[in-house]
Amino acid sequence: MYPAPIEKYHRPKSAEEARQAAIDAQGEYMYFAGGMSLMQAMKSRMISPDCVIDLNDIDELKGISTTDGIIRIGAMTRYRDIAEKADALGPFQALSDAAANVGDRQVRNRGTVGGSLAWNHYHACSPIAALACGASVNILRSSGTSETVAIDDFLLGALTTDLDDADLLLSVDLDPPDAAAASAYRKWGIVKDAVPVIGVGVFLELDSSGLCARARFAVGGLPTGPQRSPDAEERLTGGLDLDDTAALRSCAAAAAAQIETESDPWISADYKQHLIERLGTEMLVKAVQRARGAENA
Repeated sequence: MYPAPIEKYHRPKSAEEARQAAIDAQGEYMYFAGGMSLMQAMKSRMISPDCVIDLNDIDELKGISTTDGIIRIGAMTRYRDIAEKADALGPFQALSDAAANVGDRQVRNRGTVGGSLAWNHYHACSPIAALACGASVNILRSSGTSETVAIDDFLLGALTTDLDDADLLLSVDLDPPDAAAASAYRKWGIVKDAVPVIGVGVFLELDSSGLCARARFAVGGLPTGPQRSPDAEERLTGGLDLDDTAALRSCAAAAAAQIETESDPWISADYKQHLIERLGTEMLVKAVQRARGAENA
C-alpha cells in the first residue's frame, strides 16, 4: 500500500523554522526524523498526515557534545553514531548498547534517538535505556520556549509522551555523577535484529566504599511502555554485596515479580518474567564491571 497524498512538504534548516512550520500547518502534520517507524505507519495508512516536516537538514539537532559537564545527544543523532561513540557517553553506555542493537543495519543507519523517544513504541530500545540512565530531554515548546523534562515525566505510556502539538524534541541530556558509575542494556528478541520481547537497562552509582549508592532498573517490551522497578532499586541500594551474583539475581527477580507481563501468541508471561530475571542479572554484573573500570565489560 502507498501513503495517502501529502499536500505539503517542508525541509527546514533550524529548529525554530520547524516549529513555525508545525504551527502554520493546515490539517494533520508529522515531524519526520529517521522515518523508520513513521514511513511504515504512513504506508499502511495508520497515519495520513497532510503535511510532513523533514528534520534531516537541521544540523543543530545532530551529534554528541559535552557542555559544562552535561553530555548532550542531539535528537537527530543516528543510532549508528551513538553505537560508535560509546566512549563519549561516559557512564551512560546503556544508550550505546541499545543503539548498537536496534533493528537491522538499515534502521541503525537511518533511525534517530529523538524519533524513537518521541514515538515511544512499547517495543523500542532507546526509551528503556534512556529511562535506565535517568536522562532528561530538552524540548522546544510550541510557544517558542525551551524546557528540560526528566525522562520519568516525559515517557507517559506506550506511544504517549509529554510532547504537545508543535513541540519539538531537541536533545537527550545526561548529567554524569562525580562518583564511579556505569550502565548497561540488553534485549531479547525472537530472532536476530528483532524488536525486544523484553529489554532491560540498569544504571549503578557506587559510593567510596564500593557499595551501590543509587540505582535505576528499567524494563521494556511491556504493553504499558518501559517501567522502572522500585523493588529492585531498593534492594540494590540496601548495602548489597555487588560481588555476589546470587544477590544481584535476587534484585532482578524482585523486578520480575513486581513488573506485570502479558502472554502473546509467541511468548508466555512466565517466560517474559524469566527473561527479566536473566537479562537483569547479566546487566547488573556488566554495570558493576564497567563502574569498576573492567576492560571490555
